[in-house]
Amino acid sequence: MKFVLFGNTYQAKKSQHVLHLFRLLQRFGAEVCVSSEFYRFLNDELHFQLPPVQLVEEGCPDADMVISIGGDGTFLKAASRVREKEIPILGINTGRLGFLADVSPEEMDRSFEEIHAGRYRIEERSVLQVEADGHRFLSAPYALNEIAVLKHDSSSMISIHTFINGEPLTTYQADGLVVATPTGSTAYSLSVGGPIIVPHSRTFALTPVAPHSLNVRPLVIGDDAEIALRIESRSHNYLVAVDGRSESMNEETELTLRRAPHVVRVVKRYDHRFFATLRDKMMWGADIR
Repeated sequence: MKFVLFGNTYQAKKSQHVLHLFRLLQRFGAEVCVSSEFYRFLNDELHFQLPPVQLVEEGCPDADMVISIGGDGTFLKAASRVREKEIPILGINTGRLGFLADVSPEEMDRSFEEIHAGRYRIEERSVLQVEADGHRFLSAPYALNEIAVLKHDSSSMISIHTFINGEPLTTYQADGLVVATPTGSTAYSLSVGGPIIVPHSRTFALTPVAPHSLNVRPLVIGDDAEIALRIESRSHNYLVAVDGRSESMNEETELTLRRAPHVVRVVKRYDHRFFATLRDKMMWGADIR
């Protein structure tokens, strides 16, 4: 099999796991490509003795599987490199919670034995796409987790005029609005009071950030809907964050959000289930009395 490896360049203390990963891939006779940024981090800063590999400067070459070693942020960056190629991504978690990167370093041996034997699941996750005045913006306008519209350069709230399939929904007076996929429902959206959504529910969640109203609540809609946003701001600009990649926009710019034509394919072990992850990593329903 051919693997492409992306990694976290800020975890020097946890990077020893990478050496074990290389040994595993060599054991199974895998062909390995490594992102040039991650390779320079391992070779130049940590002085690891790495086997010969092919370096990847931009995008992602064709491969059987992509490996992300780090946290969920590293996984999101890997997904932004894969994009329309829909290459399955395996996340090895050396970060904190790890909803996307949910294979622990201790599970690597068993996981790659299962992958070598073809015993793994692939989950397809929906992706959000954003356009500004009908045109793509940012180098990667796709979000696996969420697209957030936020106030920028001002302590004042912004007004977010929101339309669903051309029909007015409401005007959010708030610090911002998070539009999340089911995958992103356990990320930023959750931290501002959004609902947890089962990954395959084919929905999006709209959750305001610090709304100045007691009767504004999160809303879940079908992912076949088109969401239009028109923003007013005292500073005449606002911030758009696409899975954490942000850009400043002028308030005259209208945004359109819809489901992207491609998906992200996530590699899962057979014994890893969403509800078990909620219980184990978020202590769902735990009684600590």
